[in-house]
Formats: sequence, C-alpha cells, structure tokens
Amino acid sequence: MNTKLSIVIPAKNEQVSINALITKLIHLPFDYGVEVIVVNDGSTDKTAQVAQEAGAKVITHPYSKGNGAAIKTGARAAKGDVIIFMDADGQHNPDDIPRLLAKLEQGYDLVVGARKKGSQASIGRSLANKFYNKFASYMTGHKIEDLTSGFRAVKANKFRQFLSLLPNGFSYPTTSTMAFFRAGYSVAYEPIHAAQRVDDSNSHIHIVKDGIRFLLIIFKVGTLYSPLKLFLPISAAVFMIGLCYYAYTLVTMGRFTNMSALMFTTSLIIFMVGLVSEQITALMYKQEE
Repeated sequence: MNTKLSIVIPAKNEQVSINALITKLIHLPFDYGVEVIVVNDGSTDKTAQVAQEAGAKVITHPYSKGNGAAIKTGARAAKGDVIIFMDADGQHNPDDIPRLLAKLEQGYDLVVGARKKGSQASIGRSLANKFYNKFASYMTGHKIEDLTSGFRAVKANKFRQFLSLLPNGFSYPTTSTMAFFRAGYSVAYEPIHAAQRVDDSNSHIHIVKDGIRFLLIIFKVGTLYSPLKLFLPISAAVFMIGLCYYAYTLVTMGRFTNMSALMFTTSLIIFMVGLVSEQITALMYKQEE
C-alpha cells in the first residue's frame, strides 16, 4: 500500500512509554499505508532500541538537538501526504488520530488537538497556555483554542514550507501555528484529553526555562504574525505617557522637559521598529512561498 500517513514522534529518554505507544499506533485500523517514525534525540537510555523492536522506523540524532529539531528531521523523512505529530511520553491517545484526520479531510490544512479542561498540566503552565491563546487570538483575529499543543495533523507539503522558520527548541507548535495563519492556510481544533505522563520523572521542562520560554513565545507570536500589531499599542502607550507628562510639566512648570522629549522619541523608535519588522516578516513569508 502507498504510504499516505506518517506519524512522527520526537523522543528523548522515553524507553518506559515508547513501546506501548508504537504498538498501539501500528495496530490502528487504517485502509492505507502508515509509517511510524521515531526521532531519537540523543537519548542516553534504550529509547532507540525499544522503538525499533516495536516496529517503528528510528532516526537517531548523535546528540540532543531539541524537540523542534527532531520534528524537522521527522518531517523531512516522512513519506506520507499527511503527518501526525505526537509526544512520546504517553500524554496523547492514538485513538484520537482518526478524529484529527476526519477534520483534516473537511478542507483544513492543520488540525490541532486542543487539550480540554482537566487535561494534565500544572497550574502555572495552564495559566500560561490561557494567556498564549488569548494573546495569539488577538494577534490573528481568530479564536485559538490551544497554541502550544504538540498533537497535530498537517498536510506535509505545506508544513515543509516553514521548516526554516521552526526553532530547534520546544516552541515549534507556536511557530508552526502562527506561520499557517500568516500564510492564509486553514487551521482547526479538535478537543482531546492529555493524560498524565507515563514517566513523570522524565520531564524536560523546568520552572526557570519555562519562564524564559514564556517571554520568548510572546515575542515570537507577535513577530511571526504581525509585528506592527504588537508594537503599535506599546508605541501609543509610551506616547500618551509622554503627552500626559508634558501637560503636567506645562501646567506646573510652564516648560517642555527632557523626559517628555525622551518619551516622544522612544514612542517613535518603537513604532519604526514595528514598521520595519512588519516589512521583514512579509518578505520572509514571501521567500518561503
């Protein structure tokens, strides 16, 4: 049978959960060819051996390059017209794949498994995800139900257009989602339940790194979609502060101060940075197309 579906799983030290996941995937009742690709991202345990014995095609990085780098490796190697991306830690249920594919067949280019309320997540991460979703919805003008979910189905040819934009770290879901919106492709969401990690001690996310990642994702969302929409309100706010301060000094001291001049200049610089970034973003997507 022709391979129409590729399931790409980035994995690092997931020997505990990977066997059960692959076994369930290869027994899904599809009427066409399916390949399971495990990208072993520099694991120090038996992840690669266990995955290969379970029946997956294994591609090994000689050292850890990051989750995003593993995604790109898997996307380049995939032979299917459609690619499913999912985590190796047991949070994503293979039984949800047919629902993602059914949604894709309705004419969408990207279908994201949106985690329902009650899915496994810490309070801090849950709040961060809600903020991401609201901010990204503001930037795109579309309701985004789950910006950072790694469980998604996508048309392979369109996903590969943006490989050069994807980071090597954990924020590839954010980048790919915003890139699809920016390019005018159709994006949909399918509710899923994310379970508890099979091996919770093997989490690669840390509080400090999460905090830094939170800030980086916010800027990435803005700069990837429409930088001016992010920078213009900031510029306007700084301008208004300068204007209010000028009015205060004019009434109390009868003069224009250096602080007011600094605020007006800063406002102009922020606006110009946003304007230039907008043009660079447009050129970047034009080059990808």
